[in-house]
Amino acid sequence: MSIFADFEAVNVGDQQSLVKPITEADIRRFVELTGDDNPLHVDPEYASETSFKEIVVHGMLGASFISTVIGTKLPGPGALWVSQSMEFNLPVRLGDTLTVTCTVLKKHPRERLLELDTRICNQHGQVVLSGGGKVKLLEPPRPKLAAAVARLKVAIVTGGAGGIGRAICEKLAAEGFAVVVNYSASQDKALKLVAKLKDGGAAAVAVQADVSTQTGAAKLVKAAIDHFGGVTVLVNAASPRIVARQIEELAWDEVQQHLDVQLKSALLMVQACKPSMQAAGGGRVISLGSQSWDGVPVAGWTAYAIAKGALSTLTRYLAAELGPLGITANLVSPGMTNTGFISGVSEKQQLMVARQTPLRRLAEPEDAAAAVAFLASEQAAYITGQNLRVNGGGSMAW
Repeated sequence: MSIFADFEAVNVGDQQSLVKPITEADIRRFVELTGDDNPLHVDPEYASETSFKEIVVHGMLGASFISTVIGTKLPGPGALWVSQSMEFNLPVRLGDTLTVTCTVLKKHPRERLLELDTRICNQHGQVVLSGGGKVKLLEPPRPKLAAAVARLKVAIVTGGAGGIGRAICEKLAAEGFAVVVNYSASQDKALKLVAKLKDGGAAAVAVQADVSTQTGAAKLVKAAIDHFGGVTVLVNAASPRIVARQIEELAWDEVQQHLDVQLKSALLMVQACKPSMQAAGGGRVISLGSQSWDGVPVAGWTAYAIAKGALSTLTRYLAAELGPLGITANLVSPGMTNTGFISGVSEKQQLMVARQTPLRRLAEPEDAAAAVAFLASEQAAYITGQNLRVNGGGSMAW
């Protein structure tokens, strides 16, 4: 396993030194490496005719040992020497013993950068070189997200007893996930779903919680930790039923309900799941969007579409903020889906939507579930901030 120095363990004032006697062999190797065979450095007779009277060691030969201190002592492995200023105060003589010292002056955590005082003294305590350097400490590689998620496969599905939510729970269970099935009022459906999953050999538990509250979000995560040891996948599928309203009939309370159940719950659930995902080495946040906000608007679905549009924006920002922690965030946006959720849509309108879709049918819950399972899988480890449209071509974007 590769070793990288710990940036956090380095403190202002830390100091490391190296003692190095300068020999003829050192000068010979330096000349062979650099081609600098200036007679001042290699010819005693020539040097005797100068004001120095004897061989002067290459200044950069001494300075090169600053790199040795940086790479092996302070900060150590993984250090990259990025800049250096230096003053050659006194000549170095053949046979001198140099003490090369680096001292930390400043730390810049964001850039993982150290500012160093660098100096070299001879055996008499005289400073032969002084200056300052900057060193960047490279970050050690993070564990791969796919490997981290594979060790702990636990999914929370909000709205898990609904049509698409149910299909998602079944698909994730079939993929080896332990599933926390969240429900608000549909207890019978949730319990029957959990019984079915368990009969199939999966681990599952039903948990009633209002995910638009901090208490409800915390309750779900606690259940995942207590039953299965943590959570690595969060699926935000909770949504109120759509009641189509014309603009003049739309009350803000209805808009607020969609914002609370879809947007607020997603944010609260991410906040609650984040510590457990970090502890597991990474995680996946997958939210259900809708073709209704980025495709052709569906008359009367304004409140629903507003919340889905806001959820899309939240997903993009989550991807940017949580990415460095190994947590991905994506959206799955189905077209009109054949569930009880669209019971208020007339059969004629459903047929029209199907005919206008290139694949000539409505989406099935299993279509969205398959997309969610993909984004939760190891194959999607490098996908984040994306909107995966599952709409049969009903809307297309590049």
